[in-house]
Amino acid sequence: MGRYLGATTLVVRDYDEAIDFFVDKVGFTLIEDTRLTDSKRWVLVAPTPTTETKILLAKADGATQQHAIGNQSGGRVCMFLHNDDFDRDYQLMSARGVHFLELPRQEPYGIVAVFEDLYGNKWDLIQHY
Repeated sequence: MGRYLGATTLVVRDYDEAIDFFVDKVGFTLIEDTRLTDSKRWVLVAPTPTTETKILLAKADGATQQHAIGNQSGGRVCMFLHNDDFDRDYQLMSARGVHFLELPRQEPYGIVAVFEDLYGNKWDLIQHY
């Protein structure tokens, strides 16, 4: 088996509100939601069920992690959501209330628009040419 990135962590305030955003607004699939303790769950979401790389929604534990919510990458775009039909996904996400920070723009590599997740982390929605 080759190497791949299995998951990346996104620190969230609340499991259920994060699941609602990523599944109901962005259109991700809930891959797993397993209770580990009374306050901790293992929650994985992904753009599609077959996507190798998933996002672990990790509820902040303590002041340091709470401070990181919405600032995962210091104000830069932290996630890049690639797709095969930009207009479809842009329209669907916009209709579901996802906040885009800009109108779609053409770049030499494709079409892209920056959006925010429910905490303010910046994401690129991008379709390569």
